[in-house]
Amino acid sequence: MTHRDSLHALAESIDALLPQTQCRQCGFAGCRPYADAIAAGRADINQCAPGGDGVVHDLAALLGVSFKPLNPAFGVCKPPAVAVIDEETCIGCTLCIQACPVDAIVGAAKVMHTVIAAECTGCELCIPPCPVDCIQMMATERVLTREQKRTAAARSRRRFHARSHRLQPQHEERGPRLIESSEKVAEQKKRATIQKAIARAKARLQQRGR
Repeated sequence: MTHRDSLHALAESIDALLPQTQCRQCGFAGCRPYADAIAAGRADINQCAPGGDGVVHDLAALLGVSFKPLNPAFGVCKPPAVAVIDEETCIGCTLCIQACPVDAIVGAAKVMHTVIAAECTGCELCIPPCPVDCIQMMATERVLTREQKRTAAARSRRRFHARSHRLQPQHEERGPRLIESSEKVAEQKKRATIQKAIARAKARLQQRGR
């Protein structure tokens, strides 16, 4: 086995231990890039906030290194939670759909969106782009066994890769300049639409407050 193959196999084993929230808190674009970085010695084992000390223990055992507590610079381990959208406030801007790394939000432009709770990883990536702050995280009372967590992680990994595979051709078929230009135009139109929708949402809230 070549050194490259060895690193690949190690990254696969590391990735299998990660929670697959794809939250990017570790500083990488997803769980697999983080696993690749650990295998290559470019990242430490205590950067996964969702996994907490439990994942750090697992990684330390796999790699034969000493345990070290979760690095708070990368966040804190929180109880399991899922995103919930306030349907009355949602303006259908689709920004949350674009942000979700596992396609756990469904809806269409100018139509109310909803979260598929069973598929939500709790990554919180949908919250920052929401222009009307209609998304919040709600703690879930589901208590999963270690095996159930592994099964859920594997499902999230598949959904993440499926989304990445689906979106990749769009960027490959269109050149970088075309992408940049079209995205600017789309962004300008979206901002105008969002501003109008925000105004309508504020008006509805004022009406409710009377």
